Amino acid sequence: MSVIVTDTGFSNDDWQTGWVALTDIAANDCAKLAVDLASDAEPSDLAECLQKIDMIRIDFPSFADGRGFTIAAQLRRMGFTGRLRARGHVIADQYAMARRSGFDEVEISDDLAARQSEDQWLARADWKAHDYQARMRG
Repeated sequence: MSVIVTDTGFSNDDWQTGWVALTDIAANDCAKLAVDLASDAEPSDLAECLQKIDMIRIDFPSFADGRGFTIAAQLRRMGFTGRLRARGHVIADQYAMARRSGFDEVEISDDLAARQSEDQWLARADWKAHDYQARMRG
């Protein structure tokens, strides 16, 4: 099982449709997709069907691997407006960065949720107020 983290705390996963790997997307059939992206994926590979994708889930194989943040920001700059989810080894300290780079939510394991309580994630939920520029202005 997994736990979904948003700005309001922990919740259960409400996504029911399933996931498709980037390599399994048919060239002419992009409708109603939820796509799994590896941390080394190239966002431009989704350019032709980006507006038809409902959700993209980007894998974080290690909390020290920040490539997923870059992919998320690139997808948002390309115009992706659907749900964007980080999955894997994202820790509470990285939640604000995940939100700033464009993620809507983070999917963590039950084990990580037990080690890093909801309170630790919620402490970073006010991610807009605690960025570098806001601290410099304050």
